[in-house]
Amino acid sequence: MDRQPIVAGRFYEGRPEQLNALVDGLLGLAETRRDKRTLLAMVPHAGYVYSGAVCGKTLGMADLAPTVLLLGPNHTGRGERFALWPDGAWNIPGGSLDVNQPLARALLAADPAIRPDTAAHMGEHSLEVILPFLHRINPATTIVPVSIASPSLDTLRQVGQAMGRVIAAHDAPVSIVVSSDMSHYISHEDAKKMDSLALDPVVTLNPGALYETVRGRNISMCGVLPMTVGLFAALELGATRAELVAYATSGQVSGDYDQVVGYAGVLVD
Repeated sequence: MDRQPIVAGRFYEGRPEQLNALVDGLLGLAETRRDKRTLLAMVPHAGYVYSGAVCGKTLGMADLAPTVLLLGPNHTGRGERFALWPDGAWNIPGGSLDVNQPLARALLAADPAIRPDTAAHMGEHSLEVILPFLHRINPATTIVPVSIASPSLDTLRQVGQAMGRVIAAHDAPVSIVVSSDMSHYISHEDAKKMDSLALDPVVTLNPGALYETVRGRNISMCGVLPMTVGLFAALELGATRAELVAYATSGQVSGDYDQVVGYAGVLVD
């Protein structure tokens, strides 16, 4: 089953030529490209006018594998708590990315919490918004999209470690891309403070502390669950370093510094 885009023409340009030119410009914001394979990248998923620069710079610096495990939040409340899109392709204006079925099957077999489910993805924008970047980096990229809504830290750890083991055993390299925005609808200065608290355990590769900090401090980071899973998986794969490579808020674009959303780009290798 193929997935059709739902936010083309709203969150990002819906015409292929214009979209490609825009994404190429955003990827071009990267100063350098890493020479070590990226285990995990975290990027935001808002409209490109707001978060595109952070996403483009981060993914432009990454050295992504040709297969990407996509982990995103579930904003709609539909579907399974670990909802994996099992087959077909995800379409974007002017292109598509095939689902890597062997990796999808291996992940489904790795832990019973991971379930084949398309319902969680049908109205969800958080992974779709990243696809034009992956397509421009490598049009042959294959993906496995997973929407995550489980609130249990123990289950997030269990699934993340299972995903890491599957990736380690896979017959070709796999990178993880996590989709998350940071603080929502607070002042620019407060967002910077709160987001710094959340990002500290990210850059020290401490997924448990990330989860506890975001929950304990009421930080409105929408992708804390997938990022917790992603970090557990990256540690299983031997991650040794994480770096915050980009940060911005919507206020820097809109001029409204009273009600902003924060955006962060992180690379883990």
